[in-house]
Amino acid sequence: MMRLRRLTAVMLVVVVALFSFVPMSAFPTEVHAGKLFPPHESFTPGTWYLGAQPPNYDPNKPPIVFVQGKGGAANDWYTDTTYYGANDMYESAYKKGYQTVFVQLYDAARQGSKSQYDNGRLLASMLSQIYSRFGKKVNIIAHSKGGPDTQAALVYYGAHQYVGKVVTLGSPHYGSHLADLSYSWWAGWLASLLGQKDDGTYSLQTGQMANFRSATDSNPNVSKNKYYTVAGTSWGPALSALATGGLYLSSHGSNDGLVNEWSTKLNYGVHLFTDGSLDHDSIRMGSRVFSRIEPYLRTSTFSAIKSTKNIANNNEIEKIESANNQVIVGGPLTQNSVSEKSFDVDRLTNATLSVLTATNQTEVTFISPSGKVFTKDNSKVATSQDQDAFRGAYVQTFELKGMEAGKWKVQFKNATKEDAYLFVGTFDDKTPFSLVMPGKAKQDKANFFMKQESDNPNKEVEMMIRVVDEKGNLISETKQTRKLTNGSLEGWLPKVTKSGTYNITIDLKGNNNGHEYTRTLVRSVYIDK
Repeated sequence: MMRLRRLTAVMLVVVVALFSFVPMSAFPTEVHAGKLFPPHESFTPGTWYLGAQPPNYDPNKPPIVFVQGKGGAANDWYTDTTYYGANDMYESAYKKGYQTVFVQLYDAARQGSKSQYDNGRLLASMLSQIYSRFGKKVNIIAHSKGGPDTQAALVYYGAHQYVGKVVTLGSPHYGSHLADLSYSWWAGWLASLLGQKDDGTYSLQTGQMANFRSATDSNPNVSKNKYYTVAGTSWGPALSALATGGLYLSSHGSNDGLVNEWSTKLNYGVHLFTDGSLDHDSIRMGSRVFSRIEPYLRTSTFSAIKSTKNIANNNEIEKIESANNQVIVGGPLTQNSVSEKSFDVDRLTNATLSVLTATNQTEVTFISPSGKVFTKDNSKVATSQDQDAFRGAYVQTFELKGMEAGKWKVQFKNATKEDAYLFVGTFDDKTPFSLVMPGKAKQDKANFFMKQESDNPNKEVEMMIRVVDEKGNLISETKQTRKLTNGSLEGWLPKVTKSGTYNITIDLKGNNNGHEYTRTLVRSVYIDK
């Protein structure tokens, strides 16, 4: 009889648990291996869930909504980061008495990333529900592409009425040159094989974002929220995939391994700080930034910002200049065969040579002009897996000192059925080429300038210019020899049939005191018919 009573009691507890509704905030937060977890999770795009209500909950503080970056999910705010262990952002907000909210955008399905318009529309619908749940405005902390996703929700889909302030952490408000690289002529094979030529990556090209900024910054809704920005300039662990991205972006200025510092700022926003110890991974961690942004999150009210009426016009004519000392080449790899490419070095130099492939089965060999062979067995080589622009790619990074002048070869031996490669060589060069091109231009003003400071300001260069459209189709390929005048020359982009973002790859060949050199310039531009 006693055993029957115990069984009945247990069954009663189970039934009560199954059919009783308890608000999510009533559950205690869960702790797994020292990490703080919300009491409930959902991973379906378009769903949102609450963090636990802290014991020191302050109802006067607005709830914080976390918006993650490209390819991410809501648990990015409390699970492991790429390099630094658990992200304690949720824990940091919890300890300060904030109610937290997590949202799942389309990227949470792990089927590629969506544009800021698609994610913004979805986010706006969730912000409406969250506002109804609390009856007051929320503030947002957004990481990386979560910044443009958030701004699209506020400006284009009416969610500005549910939000007070937005803090963006390493957000590419003006795009990323790594997205340009992903859609370039040479990277197309690898990016397609990895599945990284998606709407989210496409939307982050500098040309595409120039068009987004032009439309967004002139929209009156942009003044209905207060924006704060944060940037980092560290490249993460040495020879990591993040460091490889940082090296590539260094031609365009200081960066966090994925986004240049200049891209993280908004003309009408308040830039809180740039931290040289933060990279694109650590910038989203609570222990690294929350105490410095928290004072701005205590209320959702703010003073009106100045008019942004003329910002769009400024962006349309703004010239984006970047110095380049790199050679880039890529293509498909055939199974059980050796592919070879060559590039020219005009002087004794040091270089970082990175090779990205879709698998780890491709052997890479560099051969110097004198026949010396460099492999991962006899050279300083770091291997990693890219987590960002070329997510999933296997990265081999060679550090070569004292590279001799002349024609170098790089060989790829592939053992898998299907693979592709992207080779990016970055040289220590005191006289790099500079490419000056607007982010957005009218068809009749779609020009560019190339500049180089050198001992021979009137030398000739051979240029191969390839232009691809949004689908990766080659729409123009021109080869010409041009002479620099006082270290500069002007070029024009081809006529296009419709407005849109076009990716330009310029391969240069020149001669420096009898030694040939090879360089590659990559950019995107929005051409308005």
